[in-house]
Amino acid sequence: MEFIEGIRNKAKQNPRRVVYPEGTDERVIKAARFVLDEKIASSVTLIGNEDDVKSKAKELNINIDDVEIVDPISDKDWDNYVEVFYELRKHKGMTIEKAKKRIQNELYYAALMLRDGRVDLSVGGAVNTTGDVIRAAAQVLGMKENVDVISSSFFMVVPDFLGTGENKVLVFGDCAVVPNPTKEQLASIAYSCANMYKKVIGDEPKVAMLSFSTKGSAAHEMVFKVREATQIAKERYSDLKIDGELQFDAAIIPEIAKRKAPDSEVAGEANVFIFPDLNAGNIGYKLVERLAKAKAIGPVMQGVAKPFMDLSRGCSWEDIVNVTSIASLLVEE
Repeated sequence: MEFIEGIRNKAKQNPRRVVYPEGTDERVIKAARFVLDEKIASSVTLIGNEDDVKSKAKELNINIDDVEIVDPISDKDWDNYVEVFYELRKHKGMTIEKAKKRIQNELYYAALMLRDGRVDLSVGGAVNTTGDVIRAAAQVLGMKENVDVISSSFFMVVPDFLGTGENKVLVFGDCAVVPNPTKEQLASIAYSCANMYKKVIGDEPKVAMLSFSTKGSAAHEMVFKVREATQIAKERYSDLKIDGELQFDAAIIPEIAKRKAPDSEVAGEANVFIFPDLNAGNIGYKLVERLAKAKAIGPVMQGVAKPFMDLSRGCSWEDIVNVTSIASLLVEE
C-alpha cells in the first residue's frame, strides 16, 4: 500500500534507535529483524531475559547478533534508573524497594531508557494492555507541552475515496484510549491528532469536531460539549484550522458542507476527525475499516513527551513495523 511504503521510506531517511519492551514475543523479534534489514531503524534493543530472547530467536531461525538485549536487573543503568524512578514517584509514596520492583517491568524500563536518551522511541503493547502502556508512559515520561491527556490516533487509508479512484489518508481520534473526554480533553485530543497528521502526512490538518448536530441543528448537552471544546481549541491553538460541531457528512462531502456549513473553512475538506467519545470513535473507525475496506493503522499513542507507542495485542509483525515507522517520524531533535 502506497501510504505504508511512504512512511517506511520516510523513516529510512533518518533511522532511529528503537526499543521493543516485549523482547521474547515472536512478532517483535520478526519486526526487529525487518526494521534493521530495511534500515528503518539504526539500532534495535529488545528487553527481556537474554537466554529467553536468544532461544526464541533461534526457534524462529532469526539472527539477532546485531540486536542489543537488555535484562533490566543486570543492565548497566539499573541502579541509576531505580533512583530516577524513585525521585519521579516519591511524592506518591514510592520507596526504593518499590521502585526496584516496578522497573523490572519491561514497559517501565523501556520508558526509562527513552527518558534517558539511550533510545529514540519505544513500541510496546503486543503483549501488555493499553492501560499498562499508558501508566508506564505517564509515570516515567509525562505529557507533551500544551497537552491535557494521553490519547490515540488511527490512520485510515480509504480506497477509492468518495468514488475518486484514489486512496485518501484520514486521521481519526480518539478511538482507543479516553472513554469520555471532558471538553478540555477533547480540545487537547484535536490538537494532538492535528500534529500527528502534519508530522506523518506532511499536509495541513483540517480538523472536524464531530457530533450528531451541525452548527446548531440540534440542542443537547452532548452537542454543547463538542461546541465548547471547539471554542477552547480555537482559543488555545490559534493556528489550527478547526471547526465544529459538524456531522460527518458535512465534514467530508463538499456539496453537503455548502448547505449545512457554508461559512466553514473545514467543512467538506476535513482530514482529521475528532469523535466526541470512545463509543463513537471505536465504532466509527471499525465501520470505515470493514464497510469501506479501509486500512486502519494504529492506535498510535499521542500526547506523551517522547514517542512511546502502543499496539493492539492482536497485531502482526508488519503492524509493529508500521507503528515503528510512524513513531520514528515523531522524534524531535
